[in-house]
Amino acid sequence: MCNLLIVDDEKNIRDGLKAMIRREFGDDYALYFAANGEQALQVMDETEIDLVITDIRMPVMDGIELINRIQDQEARPDLVILSGYDDFQYAKAAIRCNVKEYLLKPIVRDELFRTLRRLDEERIRKGEIADQLRGTKALKENYAVSRLQYLFLQEGMDEHAIRDVVLQAGLDWLDAGGYAALVLVPERYREAGWDEFTTYVDQMIGWLPGERYIRFYDKDGKLVMFTDTAAPFNRLGEEIIRQSSSAIRAGISEEMVGAGEVKKAYQQAGRALKYFLFQNMPGLIRSTELSGKRTDYRIPLEDIRKTANLLGLDRDAELSRLLQHIFDIRTILQYDIGYLEGISHAFNEHVFDQVFQTYGEESVDILKLHKQVGNLYNFNHFHDYFHSLESLLFLLSDYVKRMRSMHFDQSEIQRAIVYIEEHFHENLNMAVVSNHVSLNYSYFSQAFKEYTGETFVSYLRKLRIRKAKELLGSTDLKVYEISERAGFENVKHFTKVFKEMEGVAPLEYRSQQEALRRR
Repeated sequence: MCNLLIVDDEKNIRDGLKAMIRREFGDDYALYFAANGEQALQVMDETEIDLVITDIRMPVMDGIELINRIQDQEARPDLVILSGYDDFQYAKAAIRCNVKEYLLKPIVRDELFRTLRRLDEERIRKGEIADQLRGTKALKENYAVSRLQYLFLQEGMDEHAIRDVVLQAGLDWLDAGGYAALVLVPERYREAGWDEFTTYVDQMIGWLPGERYIRFYDKDGKLVMFTDTAAPFNRLGEEIIRQSSSAIRAGISEEMVGAGEVKKAYQQAGRALKYFLFQNMPGLIRSTELSGKRTDYRIPLEDIRKTANLLGLDRDAELSRLLQHIFDIRTILQYDIGYLEGISHAFNEHVFDQVFQTYGEESVDILKLHKQVGNLYNFNHFHDYFHSLESLLFLLSDYVKRMRSMHFDQSEIQRAIVYIEEHFHENLNMAVVSNHVSLNYSYFSQAFKEYTGETFVSYLRKLRIRKAKELLGSTDLKVYEISERAGFENVKHFTKVFKEMEGVAPLEYRSQQEALRRR
């Protein structure tokens, strides 16, 4: 785990970074916070920090002074500058202090994530180099494994570079081809330890003399195996079927044509393993079985944003129908697993993050009840994920409703009513008014009805008819002129609405008023 210290005098920036990092990386980072450089140094006195993300301009002690002070320390963490000031002088000062990255506000989510991943990879490489220099026996014994793990973390390496690393690791037998498998460790073995599970898998495969293989665990705790032929995995599949009590689930790659395809094969096996979300039984899923999955999908962002807008409105039935539509299993099974991953990511970003950022720390308790929902692969089956996500949304909907009722400010609706009174004669609608008072459209609709006792459309119609009646009784304006001044789009519509509400046509109403005045 990486100890990450966020230093910024703006609480919303600290909270925003926390939400983004938690949602993307889960518990991979232990997060610490400081509002200025002095507080940051106090945190570093108490905790060994691996990475510091700091603003430049802060009270008490700014970011540049903090960085200079860090340079004097024996253990120096990686440094990332975060600033709203695109100032070359600051950038030069930061470079002189060995700062790893310079990020500008507003924070671009993908740039932040790329920076964190790159620095994580650098820390891994530093650790490997340090181990090599110490000449530890463990590193020598596991050199090939560390090289493969290193490859899996790299981005942008071509097959020639990958092949060189594999051959240097002493795995030249993979240059003749082979297969990769990724095996999910069953729950009952996670506490017992990896050695016990490795032994169990070895017994199921029954390695034969002359078969070449390497096996290890990746950073996610999955068993990785590379073999020179498909035969060991074929035997594993047969043994899983024979042993009804087996809980092994494995994804198998396509055949490699050389050592340069090691990473590609690992990714294929990982992709195949993901499809156990739709298969509620142990066994093997081979990458070759998935070649027909479509990739021409579009993530339904509009529908996902609608779910966020429905929170807190007592429309759970509508919310449930929308979720059923978004997660239609027939549609999902047509597409590559990336489609479901994209939907899950969009819910994290456009729904859960939105609630977290809008309502702050108070919503964390609810999010913790279903913290697994943030990662699709925390679930054994798609239906478990769906029902947990649905339950979380219903809980959040109730929570948002309670929070809104606690913080609802009637002055916003009063301001909206004043605006309507002043602009009723214009082309007015609820979108215009809700935007004027800076309230969400759906929330404004509910709040307006709670405050006035009627819908926006009904309120506006009554107001326009009331204004029209005043003009009919006090002026000689023609009906079409009154229609325009009252805000109706045409005289025909005005006459129809007037008669529906008053029981008589506009001219009849005027005649009645004149008769009353003559008495």
